[in-house]
Formats: sequence, C-alpha cells, structure tokens
Amino acid sequence: MALRNNPFKPLVRQIPAPFRNKYFLVLAVFITWMIFFDKHDILTQWQLQQTLNKMEEDKAYYESKLQEAWQHKQDIETNKEKFARENYYLQKEHEDVFIIVEEKD
Repeated sequence: MALRNNPFKPLVRQIPAPFRNKYFLVLAVFITWMIFFDKHDILTQWQLQQTLNKMEEDKAYYESKLQEAWQHKQDIETNKEKFARENYYLQKEHEDVFIIVEEKD
C-alpha cells in the first residue's frame, strides 16, 4: 500500500505553529464570537454605558431642579403675602401698586 502525498502539507507548514494549534483556534473563535456576535458584544456594552452616563446626568439635573422647586415652595410658604404681591400684583384696599421695569444694558 503506497502512501499518498498531501499537496497541502507544504502550505500547512508555512502557517505559524500557534495558528495550527486547535486550542488556540478554538480560543480565537470564542473571543471573536464574544466581541462581535454575542448578545452582549462590545458595541452593545458601549451603547449601554453611554445611555447610563446620560441618565446619570439627567438624574443630577432633575435633582437640582427639584431642590430649586423645594426651596421656592419654602419661600412661598414663609411669606405668602410678599409672593402674591410680587408675582400676581395683588394689593390691599386703598393701596396703589407701581410696577417698575428695570432696563437691561
């Protein structure tokens, strides 16, 4: 029985040894799959992180607005008469209200 020569043997020998190792190939395929094709690939994780950062910025903004609104509410509750006079131009009987508009430069 004669042995056949494999015509691809010289080509296979030109490939570096690590690339011929089946464990290395399986690891490379696994890493490629995890980076590009998996449900939780790198692009998806990056987009989720960007969304999380945006939501944290929004949270900080709305917390500051909430604090301002709470402070405004406290101001109204402490001096209701002053608030009504300044914002709704209310007046007592026999009292004149003058509105002074400041010019901005």
